[in-house]
Amino acid sequence: QVQLVESGGGVVQAGGSLRLSCAVSGRFSTYAMGWFRQAPGKEREFVATISYSGTRAHSDSVKGRFTISRDNAKNTVYLQMNTLKPEDTAVYYCAASTSRVVTSTNVNYWGQGTQVTVSS
Repeated sequence: QVQLVESGGGVVQAGGSLRLSCAVSGRFSTYAMGWFRQAPGKEREFVATISYSGTRAHSDSVKGRFTISRDNAKNTVYLQMNTLKPEDTAVYYCAASTSRVVTSTNVNYWGQGTQVTVSS
């Protein structure tokens, strides 16, 4: 059974930074990993993905501000979030897929989510 456990969420002022972590049990190096977020009253949206080999992609809304990375030795994926805006406020979810990259339709495993609140 694969488990994903997020950490690092919290409250930060606009313009600040946070780093989310997601610790993964199981054969981490074989999974593509990703981050999604869901704001109140909105659908869950894709944020970023990283393949098992390190190829990355970010959504247009976070490109240039957020960076996804992974440490296969630590079975952990990260999301570095800089220049945060109030509209980044959401529950952030870690996701794993057996496909080459993570998309909204191929997630095999989800984390429980971590709250990020950006105050203006």
